[in-house]
Amino acid sequence: MSTPSRSGVNLHNVYVAMGDSMSIDDYAGGDGCGAASLLYRNRDEDFPEWRGRDLTQTRPGIVAIPLARDGATSEAALHVQMPQILDLGLRPSVVTLTLGGNDLLQSYGDDGAVREALQRFRNNADAVLAELRSLCGVELPILLSTIYDPSDGTGDTNAMGIAPWPTALSWIRSFNETIRQLASAHGATLVDTYAAFQGHGLKVGAPSQSEARPENRELYYCGVVEPNAWGASALRGLWWDALMGTRGIPAE
Repeated sequence: MSTPSRSGVNLHNVYVAMGDSMSIDDYAGGDGCGAASLLYRNRDEDFPEWRGRDLTQTRPGIVAIPLARDGATSEAALHVQMPQILDLGLRPSVVTLTLGGNDLLQSYGDDGAVREALQRFRNNADAVLAELRSLCGVELPILLSTIYDPSDGTGDTNAMGIAPWPTALSWIRSFNETIRQLASAHGATLVDTYAAFQGHGLKVGAPSQSEARPENRELYYCGVVEPNAWGASALRGLWWDALMGTRGIPAE
């Protein structure tokens, strides 16, 4: 997806993809291949079973604004991506938000630093969600995703070719609990990527592999932490089901 100019855009019929590389095209095979792109417009040649199930079909005239970026943290979402929404004068009709993974990874292996990162994440994400609600009201569908675990609950960093971190799984749980709490506080729909991706990482292959489209479609990762084409489609499916009200997890 390319970001359109403000000219000619219906500012009230807009899908905004916010957050990090869970949402982008780069690791899933290029333009149009990432989770946000597939939610907006399915690639019928790649995923014929999804033909007719995308935002262009259900919300005629909707425009996609892809603000998610590789490496983005919650600070970037608050201080870069939210201002872009405001500067363009947008009032989104759908927002997807993938955050937390980079806040965690930037302090990888350092429990003290991650504890501080978690608090910053909570504050930043809380502010982003509050601004979205203030701008668009309570009716705006905000799909807030949990972060996944490529080790499939094993914590076996050695098998993934990265440095050991004995407490990594507990920090993933802490970030996801914070995401759950933020969804509840702001009326967002919690999309449990963590649960849906379990069994699609180390237990079925090598998350560190580099192919966007590995032969094994049950493997959802490349480069250890990035969604490949199959992971991107799976995430798109979770978002779609949440929007359709079939598998969205209500915030408690």
